Amino acid sequence: MYWVYILCSNKNGTLYVGITNNIIRRVYEHKQKIIKGFTLKYNITKLVYTEEFTDIQEALTRKKNLKKWKRS
Repeated sequence: MYWVYILCSNKNGTLYVGITNNIIRRVYEHKQKIIKGFTLKYNITKLVYTEEFTDIQEALTRKKNLKKWKRS
């Protein structure tokens, strides 16, 4: 299984869209700040959305579509 997920920061609502094959591990890594990068820089730790897929290509397509959303 694959998951597309959205995390946000509590401070300013910055969003992060990701994909993983282990949602529990991946969210833990973000919350514990194990992952260096965008989510650490903006303190993005709140899980707000998940969507499950059996096919990696479908998950990648969904992730790309979510990243195209306008943020207002």
